[in-house]
Amino acid sequence: MIDLRTLREEPDRLRASQRARGEDDTVVQTLLDLDERRRGALSRFESLRAEQKSIGKSVSRASGEEKAALLDRAKELATQVKSAESEAEKLAAELDQLLQTVPNIVEEGAPHGGEDDYVVLEEVGDKPVFDFEPRDHLELGELLGAIDMERGAKVSGSRFFFLKGVGARLQLGLLNMAMQQAIEAGFVPMIPPVLVKPESMQGTGFLGAHASEVYHLPEEDLFLVGTSEVPMAAYHADEILDGAELPYRYAGWSSCFRREAGSYGKDTRGIIRVHQFDKVEMFSYCRPEEAAAEHQRLLAWEKEMLAKIEVPYRIIDTAAGDLGASAARKFDCEAWVPSQGRYRELTSTSNCTEFQARRLAVRFRDKDGKPQHVATLNGTLATTRWIVAILENHQRADGSVEVPKALRPFVGLDVLEPVK
Repeated sequence: MIDLRTLREEPDRLRASQRARGEDDTVVQTLLDLDERRRGALSRFESLRAEQKSIGKSVSRASGEEKAALLDRAKELATQVKSAESEAEKLAAELDQLLQTVPNIVEEGAPHGGEDDYVVLEEVGDKPVFDFEPRDHLELGELLGAIDMERGAKVSGSRFFFLKGVGARLQLGLLNMAMQQAIEAGFVPMIPPVLVKPESMQGTGFLGAHASEVYHLPEEDLFLVGTSEVPMAAYHADEILDGAELPYRYAGWSSCFRREAGSYGKDTRGIIRVHQFDKVEMFSYCRPEEAAAEHQRLLAWEKEMLAKIEVPYRIIDTAAGDLGASAARKFDCEAWVPSQGRYRELTSTSNCTEFQARRLAVRFRDKDGKPQHVATLNGTLATTRWIVAILENHQRADGSVEVPKALRPFVGLDVLEPVK
C-alpha cells in the first residue's frame, strides 16, 4: 500500500500518479482528511490515557473529598478513554480499507494513458519471410500431435487443452531451460503451492480491480494463483530479512490459473488465452534504492531467454493505465506472431517498489538497525504461451518445426515432425 509519509509529504505525487493511471485523484484528499482525523483521535486517546494513569497514582495518596473527586474523574476518564480509543481504531480501519484500494505510485518516466499508449523501447530480430502460406500455432500443433484443444474442451471446457507428445516435451524443455538459466544467474529454484490464503492474494494486490480474474475455493477460502509471484511474495511475509544478504532472488515453477473474465470472444483459437498454463517466474527482494537497477537486470534475463528461442520481439514500456495495482513500472516483451501479423506478449517484468512488502510486512534492517520495507520485483522467464511463437516462427513448408538450437538438448529433438 501507499506509504503514509509519502501521502503527507508528497500528496501531489500521488495525485499525478492517479491521473496518469486514469484513476480518481480526489481519493488523495479523502486519505489526507482520514489520516488527520485518525491522528487527532489517537492524540486525544493518548492524552486522556496519560491523565488516567496520573490520576490512578494520585488516588492512593488522596483522602476524603479529594479522593472522591479523583475517583469521579477516573470514572469519567475511563469512559472518555474507551470512546477515544474506539474512534481512533475506527478511523484507522477506514484509512487502511481505503489505502488498500489505491494502486502503487507510478514511476517517473512511465507513459501516461491506457492499454494502447505504450512506448516501444526496442525491436529485436528480423520477422520471418515464408515462401509458403504459414500455418498458425494450432494447425501446426495438431499436425505435430502436440496440442489437443478438442479433448481439452471435452474434459474441462473451453480454454483448456492437452499438450501431448512433442508438445509436452517442448514445454518441459522450455521451462527446464528457463530454470537452468535462473539457477546459473543465482536464483534459488522453487516449486511453490498454487493455493494461497486470502491475505497472500490481497497482500500482492490481486484482489482489487482484477479479483474477477482469480479462481476462489469458498469452502476452504483459498485462491488458485494466476502467477507464482503471489506465493513467492508472501514467502517472507511478517519477516525481517538480512539486509547484508539482499537481494534475495527466487525462481518459481508453477501451474497458473486465470478465469479470463471479460475475455469472451478474444483469442478463442489455440493456447494464447487459456485458463491454465505453466510458468517460470523470477522474483526479487531488494533494497528500495536498488529496485530500478534490479528491474533492468530482470529485463536483461528475459532478453537472454528470448534470444535462446530465436524469435523476433519488441520491448514496450507499459502505460500507467495498463499497469496492475502493485506495479510502479512494467516492461513487456512481445514476440512476433506471423499468423496474426502482430506482436503478442510473452513476458513482463514489474517493479512493485515497497507496495507489496508494506502490505505483507516484509522488511530488512538498514545500517542503523532500523527496519525498512524491501522492494519486490517480478519477471516472467518462460510460459506455455512461448510455444505459440516457437511453432509459428520456426515452421517449415511441410508442417515440421525446427527446434531452436539452445532448446534442442532440453527437448531431445532437432526437428518436430508431423505425426503419421
